[in-house]
Amino acid sequence: MFEWNKLDDKVRFLIIGCVNAAISYVIFALALWLLGEKYYQLAVFLQWSISSVFSYLNQKFFVFCTKGNYLKEYFKCCTTWLVGYIINVLILELLIHSLNAYLAQFISIFLVSVITYILFKYFAFKRF
Repeated sequence: MFEWNKLDDKVRFLIIGCVNAAISYVIFALALWLLGEKYYQLAVFLQWSISSVFSYLNQKFFVFCTKGNYLKEYFKCCTTWLVGYIINVLILELLIHSLNAYLAQFISIFLVSVITYILFKYFAFKRF
C-alpha cells in the first residue's frame, strides 16, 4: 500500500511545491490581469500574501509532516516567505525588462522554490 510519508521529503516538496506554485501563479496572473501589467509588483505582493496560509498548511502536513508548534512554525514560515518574496521581487525586476510579466514571474517562482525548500527544511520545519 502507498504511504505518502515514506516518500523522500524532496519528492513530497516537489509534488506539493508544484501545487503551491500553480496556485500562486494563478493568483499572480489574476491580480495582474485585474490590475494591469504595470502593477506587477503589487500582483506579486498579493500572490505571496494570499498563498502563504495555503502553502504553510501544505508544507506542514504534507511535506515535513510536523506536529504541533503551529504558531512558531508559521512565524518561521513568514520569515522564509519574506526572504522568498524579496528574492522574487528582485528576480522579477531583473527579468521584466526582457520578458513579459507572466513569463518573468513563472521563471521567478521556479527559482525561488529551490531557495524556499532549503529554508523550510533547515529553518521553518527543522526537527530538533
